[in-house]
Amino acid sequence: MLCNRLILHRSKRLLFYGSPVRWNHTDLPKNNLNEKYIRNIGILAHIDGGKTTTTERMLFYSGKTHSLGEVHHGNTVTDFLSQERERGITICSAAVSFDWRDHRINLLDTPGHIDFTMEVEQSLAAVDGTVVILDGSAGVEAQTVTVWGQADRHRLPRLVFVNKMDKESADFEGCLQEIRQKLGVTPLPLQMPLRENNKLNGIIDILAGTEIRFDEKTTGRTFQQLPLQGKNLEQVRSNLYQVIDALSGMDDNLAQAIIESDSMENLAPELVLRAIRDCTLKQQIVPVLLGSAYKNIGVQLLMDGVLRYLPAPNERNKIYDSFGSEFVGKISKVTHDKQRGPLSLVRVFRGELKKGAKITTAKGVTESVQRIYAPWADEYREISSVGPGNIGLCAGPKSTVTGDLVVANASVLRSALKKMSSSKFEEVDEDEILAKKLSLQTVVPDAVYFCSIEPASSAYQTALDNALKAMQREDPSLRVSYDETTMQTVLGGMGKLHLEIVKSRIMSEYKIDVDLGPLQIAYKETLEQGCRGSWTAEKEIAGHKQLVRMELSIHEEKKDERFILDNSPEAQDNLKLIRPRQMSFIRKGCLAALERGPKLGGQLMGVAITIHNLTIGKGTADTFIMAAAAQSVQHVLSTAKCRLMEPIMLLEVAMPAEYVGTVLADLSKRRCTVLDVSSRGQTHKVLSANAPLAELDDYSSEVRRISSGTASVSMQPNGYELLSELDEESAIRRAHGLE
Repeated sequence: MLCNRLILHRSKRLLFYGSPVRWNHTDLPKNNLNEKYIRNIGILAHIDGGKTTTTERMLFYSGKTHSLGEVHHGNTVTDFLSQERERGITICSAAVSFDWRDHRINLLDTPGHIDFTMEVEQSLAAVDGTVVILDGSAGVEAQTVTVWGQADRHRLPRLVFVNKMDKESADFEGCLQEIRQKLGVTPLPLQMPLRENNKLNGIIDILAGTEIRFDEKTTGRTFQQLPLQGKNLEQVRSNLYQVIDALSGMDDNLAQAIIESDSMENLAPELVLRAIRDCTLKQQIVPVLLGSAYKNIGVQLLMDGVLRYLPAPNERNKIYDSFGSEFVGKISKVTHDKQRGPLSLVRVFRGELKKGAKITTAKGVTESVQRIYAPWADEYREISSVGPGNIGLCAGPKSTVTGDLVVANASVLRSALKKMSSSKFEEVDEDEILAKKLSLQTVVPDAVYFCSIEPASSAYQTALDNALKAMQREDPSLRVSYDETTMQTVLGGMGKLHLEIVKSRIMSEYKIDVDLGPLQIAYKETLEQGCRGSWTAEKEIAGHKQLVRMELSIHEEKKDERFILDNSPEAQDNLKLIRPRQMSFIRKGCLAALERGPKLGGQLMGVAITIHNLTIGKGTADTFIMAAAAQSVQHVLSTAKCRLMEPIMLLEVAMPAEYVGTVLADLSKRRCTVLDVSSRGQTHKVLSANAPLAELDDYSSEVRRISSGTASVSMQPNGYELLSELDEESAIRRAHGLE
């Protein structure tokens, strides 16, 4: 029988678990390790899902650490910031490398809090696959859906680890159901929980048909495998056939083998394992494993799953083949170290990056790599080079930013782009290849809060500006601007916690005493109806007359085009006289003006500009053209009727069933729209609602108060909605400090 053959096949391998190979820092393989022995993975989850704890166990079982770090003790490897250890949450993604079964695993531990979603976005640009961790008692939570969508955008294969299965309320089948419903994918459970006396005592391996019991005395380092008997054996056999049946509908080789043998009984184990891997890489299925990282159950099996089911670097990123053996990499993140200065985390796709080498960005800037370090959270071990498929930290580049493509030299990039635009890909211009084919457009979320920031003394203003510039380079979701009206520096962030952490880091790392102004909601604006107007900008600068005359209309955006040229014959006769370079500056000026609306200075949403007539005087400077275009748009907007739009949050409250009525009554006072109330286990309910951000000030504390500390809440941005006239007036008064 297949089940018995798989048991025999796996039992030989499982004997190795009892005495895992140990490595020290100096025992890592060479940096030019063959790509098929490398795995670059990201750990994703909702806040408190167990990402950092799982990472700590991986480091411990691989031999990279000799004691188990705990989040509540503040001694984990990847949570190295003082703010992370104080709050018990991950704020900055951290990279570590370790070996497991002759493979190198480069792992990025990412934050789970929505305020630091940009850290997740940066990390996903550097990995080839992800492990998504679920809380076995909570299932698919709000931030899980968010990070899953981010992984979808990067087209990353992934596997799921259902953590915290030691909890009495853990529900493995319920998690599988939520994966299907909320994430819209096909889960393939490869394990079952082994429960006795309502306690997780081990794991049942469906493919091997064995039960695995972990030894508490050795902190899970050793464990036993035992053959299944009785009801468990029959259940596993049934589940195994379900796995094979699901795979056979997706994998032609497996289906053909079943047809030829006219049975599922005599399949080669390797054929089943290969089908799981192939379907995972094609993102047709998601393998699901389980365990309890805190109780030291199942982490070694998870690491085996990473090697077996997630892709090696040479199985992805085929587009970089056009670079041949020449170096090409991508900057996924920039961090700042007190002694070493800015450090760029580079993922090498092809070629080798060596210490002392020159690199060129896609923008044409050439810089020198002074040193290269192997990633180990906030510690650094200097190495001489980084080979293809690996990740390293580079000291030296001063201008690189997140998303930058870096190559050996400009000629290598030109040659590769020429190959892409000819043989393999349709003919497009180089900018389009860089933006679309090489995915250099980093998705930066909109800020939902903003506030002013000021140093205690004006003598520290320059130091503060430099600190903010460094932090903004590290975290693109931090928006820094200068308000000429109030003459203040304004910060925009993803939430209150985000801005509080920025303040804390400036005070602790840069030693600058700063004050934050009151938090303001980041409202946006939109047009109630279209408008049309004209504007003439005329000035003499250094004896040269500067002239720009424009006629334009501002209207509802259609087909994702925000800048449009009137295609009527009369307009075309005029517009075709404008040179392409001048038109590009007109476009930049117009779009820049849409970033600041007339009511509260919020970004204009769903709005486009159509140019009808344009006159540019001879000798007019490009900068004057761009400024004149912005003035023209602002002039027309000043006569338009605009409306405010407020940010809406998707709220998810988990609570005991007896508190549903109390929470619903509280939400009704906050202009919320309840979307769903679902059951979670026997005693808990989960309430989903759309809620205005303005009504959620310190809501997590309030919901704990009204539920006697038993409810938990999570939220994430969920678009914008128009304010009523009454609420709009109130919002404007609050923004001006009148309420």
